[in-house]
Amino acid sequence: MRRIKQEVSNELTVKNIKGYFEKNITRFGNGAKIDAPKEHLGKKVIVLVLET
Repeated sequence: MRRIKQEVSNELTVKNIKGYFEKNITRFGNGAKIDAPKEHLGKKVIVLVLET
């Protein structure tokens, strides 16, 4: 499985946001997944990983 490179940053500025949602990451086979609403199918998304 390929690994996605993460960029570390403590600030992010984003324009033209139509909305956002929060979901938990769940197990899926040997990896993980994030469930998203159907209206976002085929759209580009950005996943933020937060320290909790």
